[in-house]
Amino acid sequence: MSSQLPNILNFLTYLGVTLPILAFGIFIFMITTPYKEYKLIRDGAETTDPQKMAAAKAAAHDLGGKIIGLSIVLASAIFHSVNLMDLVIWGIIGTVFQVLVFYLFELATPFRVVSEIPKGNVSVGIFASRLSISTGLLMAALISY
Repeated sequence: MSSQLPNILNFLTYLGVTLPILAFGIFIFMITTPYKEYKLIRDGAETTDPQKMAAAKAAAHDLGGKIIGLSIVLASAIFHSVNLMDLVIWGIIGTVFQVLVFYLFELATPFRVVSEIPKGNVSVGIFASRLSISTGLLMAALISY
């Protein structure tokens, strides 16, 4: 066990740096979208209103995809970083670009993602989710380049 202590401490150190970056990314997404994801999800769970339930599903897909996309970027940053500062830099760059791509997606679509999700358009939530995941995969590859 004592031979693993440095590895455990390294694990805890990187975890202690990575989780706040992930929380920062989620926070940035939540303050830059006009709808409140957690409120939509909570309201959909406490009702029988089909529109609120659909809005909850759309928001859950959207937010879940953003979290997975950010996690993929952070996993690559952890794997390829040479030290903690390198992880922080690439983690923040990846987070910023995830947010930028979401808004480029918003501009490129014939519909408004930020208005469709609160209306309960689950298809848009799923589509936005997959965009976030694919963007995360691409940025993870770019970090390793």
